[in-house]
Amino acid sequence: MSVGAPKIPVVVTEVVQVNDLIKRFRFQRRDGDAMPTFSGGAHVVVEMDDHGTRRMNPYSLMSAPSDTSGYEISVRRDDVGRGGSLYMHTHVQPGMEMVLSHPVNLFPLDNRAKKHLMIAGGIGITPFVAQMAQLQAMGGRFELHYSMRSPALGAYAQVLKAHYDDRVHLYYDEEKQFIDLKNLLKGQPLGTHLYVCGPKGMIAWVRATATEMGWPALSVHSEEFLAPPVGKAFEVQLAASGKTITVAPNQSLLEAMEANGVEAPYLCRGGACGQCETEVHRCDGHIDHNDHWLTDEQKASNTKIMPCVSRFAGAALVIDR
Repeated sequence: MSVGAPKIPVVVTEVVQVNDLIKRFRFQRRDGDAMPTFSGGAHVVVEMDDHGTRRMNPYSLMSAPSDTSGYEISVRRDDVGRGGSLYMHTHVQPGMEMVLSHPVNLFPLDNRAKKHLMIAGGIGITPFVAQMAQLQAMGGRFELHYSMRSPALGAYAQVLKAHYDDRVHLYYDEEKQFIDLKNLLKGQPLGTHLYVCGPKGMIAWVRATATEMGWPALSVHSEEFLAPPVGKAFEVQLAASGKTITVAPNQSLLEAMEANGVEAPYLCRGGACGQCETEVHRCDGHIDHNDHWLTDEQKASNTKIMPCVSRFAGAALVIDR
């Protein structure tokens, strides 16, 4: 996707307070037509006009892929973030018109798997809700292990447990319940694929443990969208377009380019897909690489940057846009 890519004009048809931190939103097309089809694990980018600031945040689709009448997402409120989640929580109401991107799937189920083992943490449950609905319809074999802070903050935990019964296992931090990951991975049948979505620490732990236990790299899947961090304003020169732009403290470099009419490709806007990777011509200072796409060597060389989540401090930064 990029600036100018086809979008879906929608209306908000439902807003549900799931718990103290999470709201669920349902969207339907303004023209009444069916939504584009998607597969479990897909996300959309939600556009927001936050008092003149254009925000574009990715959220996993959690509605059943078979339901083309509308899309559903869940948003966890972040009181110290850049404002996108707060906007969704405080301004978005039923009847409001918004714009979504077409679905993109960076976290698909691998149909070669004989079993799908899913590990979720917190709001990381959302892509699995759609994936389990898809697998249920296909007769696929799956198992979910869902870790959360407490029953009160466990979004959809009891609903999923009631629907899928012994295929769903719940763990509450406040009750000292934790996933016995090594034994869980040791007991899986040949041909199992492992999926993890949740906090950064959980993803790193699961991936490292799977590697340590000899799981093939191609059978381990993860997804994490990073929110662009806030920081001090900085200036960037764009070599191809001949522009010099200023990135505001609560704005990403990608957003600043778009605001200045410079088209840049993207799929996730969260440091995961690699689409916005850009060559660095000059770096007189320090790039704060916040993505998990570039290798450690690429980050150390300061020859590439991911404009969606990275920031800069120093005298001069020139990139190829």
